[in-house]
Amino acid sequence: MNEQTLSMRLERVAAQVPAGARLADIGSDHAYLPVALLRRGVIVAAVAGEVALTPLRSAERTVRENGLEPWISVRRANGLAAIEPEDNITAISLCGMGGETIRDILDSGKAHLSGRERLILQPNGGEQPLRQWLMENGYRILFEEVLRENRFDYEIIVAERAGPVTYTAEELYFGPLQLQARSPAFLAKWQRLLRLKHKTLNHFARARQTVPEQKVQEIERQTRWISELLAECR
Repeated sequence: MNEQTLSMRLERVAAQVPAGARLADIGSDHAYLPVALLRRGVIVAAVAGEVALTPLRSAERTVRENGLEPWISVRRANGLAAIEPEDNITAISLCGMGGETIRDILDSGKAHLSGRERLILQPNGGEQPLRQWLMENGYRILFEEVLRENRFDYEIIVAERAGPVTYTAEELYFGPLQLQARSPAFLAKWQRLLRLKHKTLNHFARARQTVPEQKVQEIERQTRWISELLAECR
């Protein structure tokens, strides 16, 4: 993967960035996403934020080698602190981190959000707590997708602030739009996860140490939800 050939996961993220956007790519790594979008003429400017020095240097090199320093600012900062008011950011991407990490970055960086940005999120697991944060902060989910790449299931969640929004517990768990669409990739993901849940419950039953009852009940509830969902789709 490079700035000319993105992974399938990043291509699907790129497809959700509006034309003419001013993008903040937080945790930008090599800055492949903003560089690719600028080269394609999709965005007009970008901030590539990184907290760690090694990926920051990689991002700087990618931007420099493509001659895009006037349009992409590479900044070392923690989360959304990379964004400055004069950037006039209209889209924020956070990719390749756990859902809880993305949630924490959004929550601790609220002061840097104008509320007019599109959030394009690609969590590696932990989607439920991330959706919970979006709901609690008035963000409506506009698009969701499950895709499988290199034997991993990835989810993309796109949201914009739209005032009060309410999702059920099942919608927060599966994704409200994915629960409606039920794509083959979505169903295949949950078939795999159902097998893992059953293994976990069997392990709990055999385990000598006491597993907290609340944890057992939570996994039993999730297993029931998944089983009911898959049964409806047969």
